[in-house]
Amino acid sequence: MELAHSLLLNEEALAQITEAKRPVFIFEWLRFLDKVLVAANKVDVKEKQKKLVDQLTGLISSAPGPPTRKLLAKNLATLYSIGDTFTVFQTLDKCNDIIKSKDDTPAYLPTKLAAVACVGAFYEKMGRMLGSSFPDTINNLLKALKSAESQGRGEILLSLQKVLNGLGGAAASCHRDIYKNARSLLTDRSMAVRCAVAKCLSELQNEAVFMWTTELENMATLCFKALEGSNYGVRVAVAKLLGTVMATALMPKQAAVMRQNVKRATLEEVLELMATGFLRGGSGFLKSGGEMLKGGASVSREVRVGVTQAYVVFVTTLGGQWLERNFATFLSHVLDLVSHPRATQTHVEAVYSRRCVSFMLRATLGSLLGEKAQIAAGKEICQAISKQMRAVEAVVNDLNGENKTGAADVSASQHVMVCALKELGSIVQSLSATSSPLIQEPSIGLLETVTSVLLHPSMAARLAAAWCLRCIAMALPYQLTPLLDRCAERINNLKSSPEAVSGYSFAMAALLGGVHQCPLGIPHSKGKLVVSIAEDLLRTAAQNSRLSLQRTQAGWLLLGALMTLGPSLVRYHLPKMLLLWRNVFPRSQKELEAEKARGDSFTWQVTLEGRAGALCAMRSFVAHCPELLTEDVIRRLMTPVECAMTMISHVPAIIKVHGAHLKASAAMVRLRLYDILALLPPKTYEGIFNALLRELVAEFTLTDNSSNTTTSLLRSLCHYDDSVLMGSWLQETDHKSIEDQLQPNSASGSGALEHDPSSIYLRVPVGEAIPGPLPLGVSVIDASVALFGVVFPHVSFKHRLQMLDHFAECIKQAKGVRQQSVQLNIFTAVLSALKGLAENKSTLGPEEVRKSALALVMGALDNSNPILRCAAGEALGRMAQVVGEATFIARMAQTSFDKLKSARDVVSRTGHSLALGCLHRYVGGIGSGQHLKTSVSILLALAQDGSSHEVQTWALHSLALIVDSSGPMYRGYVEPTLSLVLTLLLTVPPSHTEVHQCLGRCLGALITTVGPELQGNGATISTIRSSCLVGCAIMQDHSDSLVQAAAISCLQQLHMFAPRHVNLSSLVPCLCVHLCSSHLLLRRAAVACLRQLAQREASEVCEYAMSLAKKAGDGKKVANLNITETGLEGALFGMLDHETDRKLCSDIHDTLGHMLSSLAVEKLSHWLKLCKDVLAATTDVGGAVAFEVEKDEDSEKKDEMDDDIMFTGLGEDDKPKPSVAPRWVTRVFAADCLCRIILLCENADKAHFDLAAARSAKSKNPKGDLLVLHLSDLIRMAFMAATDHSNQLRMAGLQALEDIIKKFASVPEPEFPGHVILEQYQANVGAALRPAFSPDTPSDITAKASQVCSTWIGSGVVSDLNDLRRVHNLLVSSLDKAQAGKGSSSQLYSESATTMEKLAVLKAWAEVYVVAMKIKKEAEAKPDKTIRSGDEDEDDLGADVLPPDSLITLVQPELPSLSRLWLAMLRDYALLTLPAEFSSQLPPDGGAFYTPETIDTARLHYRGSWAPVLHAVALWLNSTGFGACEEKEEVSSKVPALHSGALSTAKTFEESVKDRMHLMLGVSIEFLCFPRPEEPIEHVMSCLQALSTLLESPCAKTHIAEDQLLAVELLNVLHRLLLTRDPPVIQLQVTAVVQEIIRAALNHLQQQKSNKGKVKEGQIDSQLILGEGGETGELVPGSSLVFASMELLVFILVRHLPQLNTRVKESPSHVPMRPQRLPEESARLVANTVAILAELPLLCSPAGSMTILPTVLFLITGVLRETAVKTADNSVSTSVSAALQGIKTIIISPVARVDNLQTQWSALVRSSLASVLEDSQPDESRPDLDEISMLTAITLFLLSASNELVGVTVLQKGCMERFRNALNSSDPWVQARCYQLLLSVFQHSTRPLSTPYIHALAPLLVEKLKAVERSRPKTAAELQAVQEGIKVLENLVGMGEEQNRGDQWMAEF
Repeated sequence: MELAHSLLLNEEALAQITEAKRPVFIFEWLRFLDKVLVAANKVDVKEKQKKLVDQLTGLISSAPGPPTRKLLAKNLATLYSIGDTFTVFQTLDKCNDIIKSKDDTPAYLPTKLAAVACVGAFYEKMGRMLGSSFPDTINNLLKALKSAESQGRGEILLSLQKVLNGLGGAAASCHRDIYKNARSLLTDRSMAVRCAVAKCLSELQNEAVFMWTTELENMATLCFKALEGSNYGVRVAVAKLLGTVMATALMPKQAAVMRQNVKRATLEEVLELMATGFLRGGSGFLKSGGEMLKGGASVSREVRVGVTQAYVVFVTTLGGQWLERNFATFLSHVLDLVSHPRATQTHVEAVYSRRCVSFMLRATLGSLLGEKAQIAAGKEICQAISKQMRAVEAVVNDLNGENKTGAADVSASQHVMVCALKELGSIVQSLSATSSPLIQEPSIGLLETVTSVLLHPSMAARLAAAWCLRCIAMALPYQLTPLLDRCAERINNLKSSPEAVSGYSFAMAALLGGVHQCPLGIPHSKGKLVVSIAEDLLRTAAQNSRLSLQRTQAGWLLLGALMTLGPSLVRYHLPKMLLLWRNVFPRSQKELEAEKARGDSFTWQVTLEGRAGALCAMRSFVAHCPELLTEDVIRRLMTPVECAMTMISHVPAIIKVHGAHLKASAAMVRLRLYDILALLPPKTYEGIFNALLRELVAEFTLTDNSSNTTTSLLRSLCHYDDSVLMGSWLQETDHKSIEDQLQPNSASGSGALEHDPSSIYLRVPVGEAIPGPLPLGVSVIDASVALFGVVFPHVSFKHRLQMLDHFAECIKQAKGVRQQSVQLNIFTAVLSALKGLAENKSTLGPEEVRKSALALVMGALDNSNPILRCAAGEALGRMAQVVGEATFIARMAQTSFDKLKSARDVVSRTGHSLALGCLHRYVGGIGSGQHLKTSVSILLALAQDGSSHEVQTWALHSLALIVDSSGPMYRGYVEPTLSLVLTLLLTVPPSHTEVHQCLGRCLGALITTVGPELQGNGATISTIRSSCLVGCAIMQDHSDSLVQAAAISCLQQLHMFAPRHVNLSSLVPCLCVHLCSSHLLLRRAAVACLRQLAQREASEVCEYAMSLAKKAGDGKKVANLNITETGLEGALFGMLDHETDRKLCSDIHDTLGHMLSSLAVEKLSHWLKLCKDVLAATTDVGGAVAFEVEKDEDSEKKDEMDDDIMFTGLGEDDKPKPSVAPRWVTRVFAADCLCRIILLCENADKAHFDLAAARSAKSKNPKGDLLVLHLSDLIRMAFMAATDHSNQLRMAGLQALEDIIKKFASVPEPEFPGHVILEQYQANVGAALRPAFSPDTPSDITAKASQVCSTWIGSGVVSDLNDLRRVHNLLVSSLDKAQAGKGSSSQLYSESATTMEKLAVLKAWAEVYVVAMKIKKEAEAKPDKTIRSGDEDEDDLGADVLPPDSLITLVQPELPSLSRLWLAMLRDYALLTLPAEFSSQLPPDGGAFYTPETIDTARLHYRGSWAPVLHAVALWLNSTGFGACEEKEEVSSKVPALHSGALSTAKTFEESVKDRMHLMLGVSIEFLCFPRPEEPIEHVMSCLQALSTLLESPCAKTHIAEDQLLAVELLNVLHRLLLTRDPPVIQLQVTAVVQEIIRAALNHLQQQKSNKGKVKEGQIDSQLILGEGGETGELVPGSSLVFASMELLVFILVRHLPQLNTRVKESPSHVPMRPQRLPEESARLVANTVAILAELPLLCSPAGSMTILPTVLFLITGVLRETAVKTADNSVSTSVSAALQGIKTIIISPVARVDNLQTQWSALVRSSLASVLEDSQPDESRPDLDEISMLTAITLFLLSASNELVGVTVLQKGCMERFRNALNSSDPWVQARCYQLLLSVFQHSTRPLSTPYIHALAPLLVEKLKAVERSRPKTAAELQAVQEGIKVLENLVGMGEEQNRGDQWMAEF
């Protein structure tokens, strides 16, 4: 391929390669040339121009393929526009000659097409430069057009489009000719030609004024005709043409109008024209009213759908402002459409028309108008509804029947109502809380208007009104409860009106169904209210026959809706429900028989409806309350279900007697029964299988059904990827909701609420805006098919065989259309069954069952209906999967092989090739490996069959399936497949888009197969890679969006495996252009690809996108691009406002997230400005305002913009610049981005949070950017968000505010020392928080705001009490609310919402109190002098400095009530954490803050807030001595009559201490046992701090010391916590708790000892037994406190000093580690641990302490050895000093004085000293040993255990050796310390100990001092050493007795 990269075509290289590879080589050269010509030097190009022109024109006649000719033409045109234009006319003539040529052979066609393409490209590029040659060219093209075949016609029309584009107004003389010739082709057979004509005429209308003036009507008629029998592509193209022409007629371009005196059309005329298409299609204009009313054939659906799209294009072209101004006219027009009799001839047609009108409204209103304008539109719609409703009421109240046409009006009005209400609901729902002005403004009266429709005579209108109310309640949850109450009240008041009962019950059901979307829920009592209303309706149904039907339906509907509230509520009503269900159905067979004989047709209708209702409520129960489905409940449900099953078999007889109008009710019963059975486990109804299967099979084989209804499930049961084969089944598009009408199955896309009212309370299917159940006839068949799939795997083989045979028989019996329908249904059922088998992992059955199934499937593989063939292929694959036997698979594969080798007809070749693909898909590469070679060779051959594009499509699709499923096994076939794919891409005409889509699938699968190998550099891999890139390039240039999407996903795959080889500089701009595509799938593909690219190379992606925006700015026209100076990220934010597709939006979020992560810190200002611009668009700025601003800016830049701006954005999604302010969803996302930016900066660099550092960095590098410099912006953004209308945005804003406070609280203000930078923003913070505490704010926002308040107060930013009070008062007000207790009257939300709010307030107070106590404690710990200095410098400090305990003064007044509430909350929490088996012990009426009904949700709220409260309560108990004072007051107030007050107080106080201790410890231990991994570390810390605070108080100490097992359990739990949680802070806090426990035990022991001491003085024995270990010294694990502590402490030590563990040393893999200085935190931990260890022996009896002392001493000396490391400043680490202190504590312990342990003790002391001596031995491996610490330890032993050590010569020698080494040390500091230590030994009172040392070491000492004379001290350290030495000498001299003084001196010298 490299050889192709040269300016001139390398003809030698071309000649050498094989014929097959030449087209690829040429294409690759043209691709290179395309890139190089633009960038090349003009001189070079001119030199070689002649040769190049020859080569290129030579290629024209070499029959190039479609992509090649496109590139060839482009290159030639570019070459002439860059180089000389001398020979351009020659080339043009040459092309014209080729076009004129009479040669019509297929071989010559590519040459002709290439010439046509060149002509188009020349004119497009050079336009008017080509002078007057155009009339000839155009005539030539038009002549050729008449005789051309379809491919030629398409190409010529596209060329004409380019000619027109290039010439502009200059070609006016030819416009009429082109129009006349092209016009007739709008109804061409070939869809591709129709598309081309539409594009050509779209270009023509830019200049040809006649098209939208005199010819306007004809244009419209033409377009309507063109839509008949059209496909999706044609509909989009024609709609674009029609919409644009109509828009131009209404608002012509200035230039065109100036040239000619034009009569402009009026809006009414234009709309009238469009309406004829919608109502009458292409059948011409019937002017007279009479004919119009007679009706006639209904409009073809394609026309209606196309015209609908044209309406949207029309409005979009005119723009958002136009729509705002003319909305009233537009609305009344579209509503008139749907009320027109022609639009609603049958019910299904009416539903289709409604769908179309709804689409028009949603696509225009939803995306073109800003939030303010949408509110205005909502008002208009509301007025339209009330106007209609007044008309309806007039007719209904007109009893005399004067108004004859009234009835027709009422039935027409229902459709208007449905459309208007649906759109109103959508507006409110999309605006969410921002819509509150619309709802609240009394002049509109929206709620009254909507509720008035609940009394409309038509059910459809009532349901639509109910749905609209549900939307309002979802958007504004505070409306939910009042609306429910209002409906309940109206139902009770208007019980006698059938419409009211029906309408208000619909509304209540809809509202109940929406509760799951409102996190705050509704009060529990509303459930009881609904049950009582429903019961009442069911009870009174029989009283009045006029109302019985409505009341029955309403009662059951309400009960069904109640079930959606979930098990926590339904649990209370279940017994009543079970009773109601049992009573609806007859109890026995006898009753059933008796029933049949009774009743008339009306009672039967009511009965059937009632039973259907009951089954529906049961289904809702099973679906929404699976937790309540115990075996017993299922058994009780089965009684009515079985009875219903029996009844169904009797119904046909009843219908015979009472008339066919019962059929619908009977079908409803069946539907409900199938639905509920599908949800129950099949085992429960095995008994009724036979009867059930009979019904199911009869249902979908249409046995008793004369109409040919087909199921709608086939599409969903076939594989998603197969849609390309199903012809009209397009994957998702923006027009999905209207395109569904054109699908081939029955009533497709005609979903409407009135088909099944129960859907009003069910969850809306994903991707739908409103539930749309299909008509009953289809729904029943669907349900039967689904249930068949569930039951089939549980049926015996015998019955399976019978059914399969029966299916074959049914298909054989049916004829014609009916046969197709039956076959479709049967296949869907079989697929459903096979899918069920696969999911159950069961088999199909023995040979005869398989044979029967196979015969059925094989028969359909040759069916002429592609959908059936698809289903058959799928079924074959699934069969192979469930049979899973190699022989069976081989047999199936062989059948298809044989068939494909012999068959010649398209049908069987397509069917069997898919069969091969499906076999591989379901059996996978391993199972079908042996057939791979044959399958591939056959499919490759079929794919080359140019005679049938259908065969090519199916073969390529199957090939892609095989490549996908074979994985690496396919590696051997990659090259041949790839070369075939390339060849086809270069030759198949672009109009066969399906082939190209399948080629794209194949290419993608091949790339995945080769995978990471693609990075390699080998020759074969390079070839494969470049082939893949060429393939992608061809598809990128294709005109079809789906093919372009396939190209993008292939490039995405390539980028994943070989990122270096994908050229981002060309890919990214291409993706950016696709972001504005009008095709959803292409936008999805582009964003998905950007998402992947942004993960790795975000900055490159943004740069390339910006370069594209610059190009557009430089005046190079880039088609519809929405990238401006905000770059790609700005464009993506803009897309979020328009896109509704979930997948697309989530990908945009991810892409922006990746870009943010990589770029936000570097380009901080840019990203913050982006977020700020989005957030600053508050609701008050509507669409229009923003749009005008945009336009002004643009018009300054470019004067002609005004003409163009209207017409740049054609098509539904090509939005002109963001015409709407960002919507609330986008603003919420921006607020989340803000929080992410803060987090990213925190991880990046600390300077982001340090103003001084930031300023200095900025002065050094002005480009640098630090977050702290933008603090005012951050606060502003958080403030804007926190005070918005939208609740979600308020939450996000408060979260951002909390993050800002946390991160910036401690940042000092450099200019005002002692202040922090956040102080200046306190007013903003207060203002942002205040609205959140207003009474009408939802609980979740108040809860969040409380959290922010506590963060703000606790952050210490504000030091002035008066300023703090502002925020503090908010908390005080909410505390009053929290004290109100449960069951406050005006409740809008569920009890758990109240719980959440109250707990949040208590948590906030707890956090404030904890901070206040911390400040107070620190203030008390500081010495007084700081306060005194304050007195002296009174003037400087002024009044700003508060006494440090000021914060506590804010909390103090509330403490009495707070402590009570906190304790109550902890009690609740303790109860809620009990395991399920203790649930019976919970208080029946709930706790202080929760009700029993909301227990599950309450648990979550408690879980989030208990920890700070626990800490606060511990602090409070500690500071008040367990609330002693408060207890006394309480008690004395309780028992004034008792004189013995003191006694009773003491008792109750003891008990209360005990209770509170148990509560606190219980909560802590329960939590610390199992802290869930997701628990925040703060909770663990709070809990541990609470424990240590609690244990500081004397009461708690006694309690825990008295109950030793409790202490042991606590220690065990802490040990376990250490095993799971690593952070050092936690370990430190654990040691603090352990210390408190040990201290408590020690105090207790001391007390016991002193008590014992008082009782028996002189008996020392009893003392020996006190303490752990008793006389024996045994410590029992599990009950011994000492043992538990040791376990925990050893764990900490070994964790930080693994060398202490002897096993580690002995292990063969052990590498000895050099002792090293521990990090600060670890050193503190080790020190704490050692300190506790040293105290443990004091807890034991002497015998017990002898048990643990060896271990303790071993550990302490070990710590000394491992941490005694010299430091530069000679400081002693905390762990060493703790070890030394520990040694001292132990050696002077009282155990030493116990006689009978003397020998043991001596041995212990001596061996410990020996260890220390050994460890302190000088050693090369330890040059940094801190010998002084070791000497200190030795000295401690000598001084404290002198008796044990006297006369032990070995030890004595060792000790002297160490002292000697130290004296001889070269370090003066070591000498000085050594002298000090020696002095203490010399002065020891036990002379036998000190004398040997004096004798041994004094001479050395004197030597040292004598040496001083020779070398004087040079440093301070040396001087100090000498001074210390002299001090020792003086003391020695003083010690010697007076008389010996002289002798000794003599002896010395």
